[in-house]
Amino acid sequence: MSNVEDFAGQVITNIEKVIVGKRSTVDLAVSGLLCQGHLLIEDVPGVGKTMLARSLARSLGCVFSRIQFTPDMLPSDVTGVSIFNQMSREFEFRPGPVMAQIVLADEINRATPKTQAALLEAMEERTVTVDGITHKLPSPFMVLATQNPIEYEGTFPLPEAQVDRFLLRIRLGYPEAEDEIRILERQQYQHPFETLEQIVTVEELNTVQAAVKDVFVSDAVKRYIVELTRQTREHAEVYLGASPRGSLALYRTAQARAAMQGRDYVLPDDIKALAIPTLAHRVILGPGARLRDISARQIVEEIVQSVPVPGGDPTRKETQTSVKAAGVSRPVGED
Repeated sequence: MSNVEDFAGQVITNIEKVIVGKRSTVDLAVSGLLCQGHLLIEDVPGVGKTMLARSLARSLGCVFSRIQFTPDMLPSDVTGVSIFNQMSREFEFRPGPVMAQIVLADEINRATPKTQAALLEAMEERTVTVDGITHKLPSPFMVLATQNPIEYEGTFPLPEAQVDRFLLRIRLGYPEAEDEIRILERQQYQHPFETLEQIVTVEELNTVQAAVKDVFVSDAVKRYIVELTRQTREHAEVYLGASPRGSLALYRTAQARAAMQGRDYVLPDDIKALAIPTLAHRVILGPGARLRDISARQIVEEIVQSVPVPGGDPTRKETQTSVKAAGVSRPVGED
């Protein structure tokens, strides 16, 4: 996994020339890239959400597109439109901004649900269908959507189907005092993004994305992933828990995290570290939890603390007997 570790290290170091003091968030963004997933970046204005997406695209040399979502946007403004050519007497497809490799969906919750739904097919099937004709999206393809969690006027909550298609939800947060001073110093004369260069190729990205899938996940760790996801569905404060897509997200991002750290096997610690960014946004709380101001993050934290961690050797396949011995014990609260 040294090639994945080297690749990720180069991309992260390059992005950190622009994004200061947010290593853990940048790590998550790169792991999402390695998993061929999409990111929901949720935070207040001015902390670098857009710049993170642009820096990632510049580092890879990918075709970048930015969509500024507004309430009056139509689905065709995202996917494209067919226009009748009077010269050829035929309809021609004019691709929309989604036909790019790295797509920034800026302030996605400002568009109506009808327009937001234009991304559903693109994010899952990597295609867009216009006037009955399906067009394949370029590879790699990644959507990075941003939204402001504290502003509700003029916004539309993302539908559950839309949220579930994001592999990870990440936050940047305000920088520390020393990091903010470094930001001021770096931007005294020009923005560091202006001098940011491409440091890897798309071909290298395709290679490491394939290599990540070879990371070994033991049966006990797989059971641990499934148990965490199932507990989100059975929790008393949860109205709707994480879907099997949540289990897949946790599985894939754990493989990427292991590879980025130079390992060819997943540890339970990888699962614990990624449970909140992969599962919390998929959990819909019940009315009682909302009244008591309990967050989905708190629910997932509680589940991670309560579900037993599997033992055994994560680097080799277990026999049927050792799986039972090292696997997750019965659900919490069962007599």
